[in-house]
Amino acid sequence: MKEPNRGPTAIEPWALAALVSWLAITIGWWALALWPLPGEAPDWLTRARAVCFNTTGTGLPDASGWLLLIGQPIGMLGVLLVGWPKAIGSTLRGLSGRAPGRLALVTGLTIVMGGLLAAGVRVANARAAAVVRIVPDAAHPAAEQRHEPVPADIDLIDQDGGRVSMARLRGRPVLLTFAFGHCETVCPVVVKNANAVRAGMAESDRPVLVVVTLDPWRDTPARLDHLATVWELGDDDLAAGGTVGQVNAMLDAWGVARTRDERTGDIIHSPLVYGIDREGRIAFVSTGESGSLRDRVGRL
Repeated sequence: MKEPNRGPTAIEPWALAALVSWLAITIGWWALALWPLPGEAPDWLTRARAVCFNTTGTGLPDASGWLLLIGQPIGMLGVLLVGWPKAIGSTLRGLSGRAPGRLALVTGLTIVMGGLLAAGVRVANARAAAVVRIVPDAAHPAAEQRHEPVPADIDLIDQDGGRVSMARLRGRPVLLTFAFGHCETVCPVVVKNANAVRAGMAESDRPVLVVVTLDPWRDTPARLDHLATVWELGDDDLAAGGTVGQVNAMLDAWGVARTRDERTGDIIHSPLVYGIDREGRIAFVSTGESGSLRDRVGRL
């Protein structure tokens, strides 16, 4: 009895199953990360996204999440192509040489292209919804000019392990603001504005920027050095954190309103910047809007 044809165009059943499985896993992987969630999403799904992709407040993965989202399907396909190139190549040629196979290939390609288009729309919509417009100080009731003592001392840790306190900051003007590492909406804007308004100022007049984390659960002292780099802080600037109790006590004392989503860990908060003069008194409170902040820092 003759052996069945195993020529270069033969379809290997196991290779075909591997390719179909790869496509199904990739679709499921991307759907897990990007499919819009309903208002009452299951807790397990929200947690899975947060753990697997470091989902941010926009509902999209952070940089490491995107790397995993894109890299895992590519890696799986690479294993198939490098490990069994002849079987995979023969199966693809076999499919392309038959009408049902060509239909299957076109269907698979259509699914992939449709998925990429849907993912692009999802990302565009999420980013558009997350555009941050910080109102000027004049339009915000919480922003005002002040000349009063600080509400409490600061007792936190900086990115080098040193202690952050008002005594340490005395003698230099200070911009004190609040952010967290997983935030991709208001936090980067406020920190960027604070960096921008200080650019070009003489070193003796340039305020020290102190960014206190709003998320001590994830922004642990070990991660502060990384956050200082992400926020592009200068050599004299401080990324401050500590234990959950220490950070929350400081935030409460300074009147920083925030709400933590227990499912995702994200923090809902308003932009807030304290301007502190050389004597350690609060000179102003700002929303961090660039125009208002520039005017007030110039008089700090």
